[in-house]
Amino acid sequence: MQKPLLITLSFCLLQLAAYAQPDRWQQRAEYTMAVEMDVTTNRYTGTQKLVYYNNSPDTLHRVFYHLFFNAFQPGSEMDVRSRTIEDPDPRVGSRIQALKPDEIGYLRVQHLEQDGRQLAMTEKGTILEVQLAKPLLPGKKTTLDMRFEGQVPLQIRRSGRDSQEGIRLTMTQWYPKMAEYDYEGWHPYAYIGREFHGVWGDFDVKLTLDASYVVGGSGYLQNPQEVGHGYAQGAKPKAGGQRLTWHFKAPNVHDFAWAADPDYVHDVVQVPGGPTLHFLYQNDPAYAPAWKQAQPYVVKAFEVMNRDFGVYPYKQYSIIQGGDGGMEYAMATMVTGKRSLKSLVGVSVHELVHSWYQMVLGTNEALYPWMDEGFTSYASDHVMNIIFEEGKANPHLSSIRGYISNVKSGQQEPLTTHADRYMRNRTYGVNSYSKGSVLLSQLSYVMGEEKMMQGMRRYYNTWKFKHPNPTDFKRVMEKTSGMELDWLFLEWIGTTNSIDYGIRSVSASGATTKVRLQRIGELPMPLDLVVTYTDGSQEYVYIPLRMMMGQKSETLGMSRTVAADWPWVFPDYELTLSRPIGDIRSLEIDPSGRLADTDRSNNAWPSPENGNTFKRQAP
Repeated sequence: MQKPLLITLSFCLLQLAAYAQPDRWQQRAEYTMAVEMDVTTNRYTGTQKLVYYNNSPDTLHRVFYHLFFNAFQPGSEMDVRSRTIEDPDPRVGSRIQALKPDEIGYLRVQHLEQDGRQLAMTEKGTILEVQLAKPLLPGKKTTLDMRFEGQVPLQIRRSGRDSQEGIRLTMTQWYPKMAEYDYEGWHPYAYIGREFHGVWGDFDVKLTLDASYVVGGSGYLQNPQEVGHGYAQGAKPKAGGQRLTWHFKAPNVHDFAWAADPDYVHDVVQVPGGPTLHFLYQNDPAYAPAWKQAQPYVVKAFEVMNRDFGVYPYKQYSIIQGGDGGMEYAMATMVTGKRSLKSLVGVSVHELVHSWYQMVLGTNEALYPWMDEGFTSYASDHVMNIIFEEGKANPHLSSIRGYISNVKSGQQEPLTTHADRYMRNRTYGVNSYSKGSVLLSQLSYVMGEEKMMQGMRRYYNTWKFKHPNPTDFKRVMEKTSGMELDWLFLEWIGTTNSIDYGIRSVSASGATTKVRLQRIGELPMPLDLVVTYTDGSQEYVYIPLRMMMGQKSETLGMSRTVAADWPWVFPDYELTLSRPIGDIRSLEIDPSGRLADTDRSNNAWPSPENGNTFKRQAP
C-alpha cells in the first residue's frame, strides 16, 4: 500500500472515530451590532457586543475572528490561490489582483475589550487572533466589545457591491465573526472562497443607510411600520438622502447576511403551515415575470422538504437577488436573477435546501463539504422531480454520471480532503456535490429507498443545531437500517475505490442455470439481480454483502429470492437459478440505476452490445 493512501485512510479513521452523541456540547455567541453604511463611499462603521459562552470542558486563553472581506485584496490568500490553482474559477481568476484601492474589501477591528479590559490582537489576513485578558473557564461567559470598520469590495465572489446585475450591496460574511471552537478545537480557516463554519447564536442587528434602499436578509424585521418597502401595510418609503435604520433579529443561527438595493421589488408569499417567504428582486421586465412565476414552486418546495426531510424551524425565509450565482445564508439566500423560470426555481430550491443541511444541521463544511452540498444536491433533485412533475424514476442519475466521469478522468481525490486543499476546482465540485449526493444513492440501494428516507428525517431531527460529523450520520443510518455500514463509509469517504460488477457467465446445468458474477472494482456492494423469463415474469434475486450483517426489505415490486451472502474478499460469486437457461430472457444487475457502477456494459445478459449473444469474459 502506498504511503499517501495510508495517510488518507488514517485521517478518515480519525474522522469517523470522532465523539458521536446527540448531546454534544456547543459554544454560543450572542451578537448585538449597530452599523452605519455610507452608500456613496461603500464604507461602513459598526459596533459589536458579543457575549460568548464557553460550554466546552476547556479553558480558553485566546479566540479567533473571521475577517472575510480582507480576502478581496491583491496578494491575499484568496487572490493567490485563485490565480495558481490548476483550473481557476472564472468568477475570480485574476480579478482580485486588479482591484483598485477604492474597489478592494477590508474589515478592520479598531478597538476590542473583554469585560472592559483592552485586548491585544493580531491580524493575519482574514483571521484576527485575540489574546484574552482573562482566561475563559468552562461553563463561563465573557463579553467582547468592539468597534470595526469595513469597505465593501467590488463584487467578485459572493459578496460585494455593484454586481454584474447591478445589485448595489450584497453583504455576506461582512462582519467580524467568531470562529468555531468544538471537540476538534479551533477552526480559524483562512478564506479562499470556499466553505464556512460558525457558532450558534442570536443576532440583534441595526443597519442604518440611505432611506431609498430596500433591505432584505437574515432574521425578522423588528420595525416594519417604520421602514415600509412592502414589509408593512400603509407605511410609505422615505426619499433618498434621508437615512433609515433597519432592525433585524435572527435567533439561533450561525450567520447573518443582508442585501440592499434602491430598485428592489418586494413580494411576500405564505407557505401553508410553514414560513413566510420574502422575494426581493429588481423589476426588470426581461426577467421579473420569472420571479413571480417561481413563487408557487418555491412554496411547494418548502412543503416537500418539510414532509420528506424534516420541518424548517424558522418562521421566515428570503430569496434575494444578489451575489454571483447562488449562495445560502441563515434564513436567506442570494441568487442571480436574470434566469429562465426553471433555472431560477432550480437555484432557489438548491439554496433553500441548504437551510436543512448547512443552516440547521451546521456541519463543518470546510471539513465535510459533501455533507452539505452533496445532501443538498440529492434533496433538491428529489424536490425538483416532484414540483415540476418530471416523472423521473431516478432523479439522481446526473450526479451518478458526474461522479463516474470523474472516476474515469483519473483525477479523484478522497472525500477526506479539506475543502480548501483540493488540487482542482473541478474535483472539489464533483466530490462535494456529486459524490456526496451519490453516497445517498448508495445508501438507498443498500438500505432501500424507504429506510434511507426515514434515516434522512431521523438524522435531521436528531442532529439539528449540533454540527454533526460523518460518524453521526453513519450511526443514524445504521440504527435505521439495522445494518453495519462501516465498510461503505470507510471506502466511500477515505479512498478513491470505485464500484464495478459484471455478469461473468451464464450456462446451462441440466434443469437449472448457473450464473457467475464478478466483482471487478475495489469497492464491495450488495447486488440486486433481476431475472426476466420468457413468459414475461420477473424474479428479483437479492445478494447481501456478508459484512452488512443485515438485509434490506425492498422487493422492487416483484417476487424476491434472498441468495447467500457474498463475502467481499471473493472476486466471484456463483448463483443457481431453478429454471433452465431456455426459460431465461435476460439478467440485469441494478435495474433501478442507483448503484454507482463505473462500467454498466457488463451488467446485462445477453449483452446489449451484441443482441442476443452474451459477451463472455475469460475465466
